[in-house]
Amino acid sequence: DIGDIVRGKDLYRGNSKEKDNLEKKLIEYFKELHKHLDQKTKNHYTKDDPYYYKLREDWWTANRAKVWEAITCKANDDDKYFRKTACGTGTSTHKQCRCIDKPNAGKGSGNVSIVPTYFDYVPQYLR
Repeated sequence: DIGDIVRGKDLYRGNSKEKDNLEKKLIEYFKELHKHLDQKTKNHYTKDDPYYYKLREDWWTANRAKVWEAITCKANDDDKYFRKTACGTGTSTHKQCRCIDKPNAGKGSGNVSIVPTYFDYVPQYLR
């Protein structure tokens, strides 16, 4: 759901004030990012003002594997994740298994075992 939050597509059902504050912060961050782009790239995203949804989508596509790595790199051995088996082997996952033996894992490679954000493009209400 982090991808949905970043991209402005989250079906947040909590405190609406918190959601509004989070959205304002994300707009601030992406506005700042937009300011530092080269002019051609900046022009590409200008029509997206003031929410920068396209920039946010592209940023997420480019950075989601790193976000997942940042979340899991300091996970403790007994921390849980919904996946119980490793890399299609039928054996239990080991620690913070990312199936590093699989080349080109991720979107478009047919192997989505490293970054579980392959759910990003399934509508949130279906997950």
